[in-house]
Amino acid sequence: MIVERKSVDLGELQLDSGETIPSATIAYESYGELNEARSNAILIQHAFSGDAHAAGVSKKDGATGWWENMIGPGKAFDTDKYFVFCSNVLGGCSGTTGPGSTNPATGKPYGLGFPFVTVADMIRLQKGLVEHLGIEKLLSVSGGSMGGMQALQWAASYPEMCASVIPIASTHRHSAQQIAFNEVGRQAIMADPDFEDGNYYDGPGPGRGLSVARMIGHITYMSDDSMREKFGRRRRQMSDESSLFEVESYLRHRGGQFVGRFDANSYIAITKAMDTFDLSLGHASLGDVFEPFDGRFLVISFTSDWLYPSYQSQEIVRALRGRVKDVAYVELPSSYGHDAFLVEAGEQTEIVRGFLASTFKKLTPVGAAR
Repeated sequence: MIVERKSVDLGELQLDSGETIPSATIAYESYGELNEARSNAILIQHAFSGDAHAAGVSKKDGATGWWENMIGPGKAFDTDKYFVFCSNVLGGCSGTTGPGSTNPATGKPYGLGFPFVTVADMIRLQKGLVEHLGIEKLLSVSGGSMGGMQALQWAASYPEMCASVIPIASTHRHSAQQIAFNEVGRQAIMADPDFEDGNYYDGPGPGRGLSVARMIGHITYMSDDSMREKFGRRRRQMSDESSLFEVESYLRHRGGQFVGRFDANSYIAITKAMDTFDLSLGHASLGDVFEPFDGRFLVISFTSDWLYPSYQSQEIVRALRGRVKDVAYVELPSSYGHDAFLVEAGEQTEIVRGFLASTFKKLTPVGAAR
């Protein structure tokens, strides 16, 4: 499946901060076809470092989508049955308006002058895309990690526009530990001499700091078991006759790859949006947030995920059950840590496939075209 990124300018966007982005562009990819009733649309939300290229092979560079094992014909998000699409988040660096975009007021990149954005702002821009596509109600919104936060925000902000939500390995708000890891990454970037207060677009940019930030983040995505199995204490011989532990070489490689595709200012903007995300803020309880939502929930977590541990998913489930909402919860066994939602396609596929099929059946009148 060869896919091509599309983009649309949705015009002025009002932000939670009170600021305005005069012209907000959103980049997205789509897979499968909308049915006549436009009732089979599924919005996929990417995690922090992802983008709109969720599946298929990119026409631009031949890269495979980040959730290729879950999206496609016969897969969990079956593109023979559903219209599946994914957009790059507001504040990102893969086609959607972000810090690297041109500020119309100055003619230069926004840099650190890019307005503070929230997860709710990201969803507000996505709502514009959904309306642009002529979709009144989404069959489902799903994603892992930060993608799960966005899915939850959809249920809170626009409960009438989604029939189901599937947050995977996610949370309704960051813990102190999660905020701490993000702050260390931000400080690594800002300590780089090439950061230039975020105005580095005419220079080399803070590659060393961004690489270290990614290395720190990548450690949190894995588990002790998966790192022991993949690397152990094995060494790799270097050209200068020195040696590195394989895990050191792996992290350096990952850091270098990340520098080539991600903007440091986007790293700062998106992690701040994640850290300030608190779905229950302004409500008496988390359950109150979901009171207007009449759809279905499927919440998935993984046993070895210590970055977004299962107790955070269980908090969401308890809040939903306290409001007698339609919610299913599954904790899947895995040794892959937080990365399990990207790797463990087997059981995850069966669960998601069945949930989507029953949701679609529930929404489709007997005798109606599917």
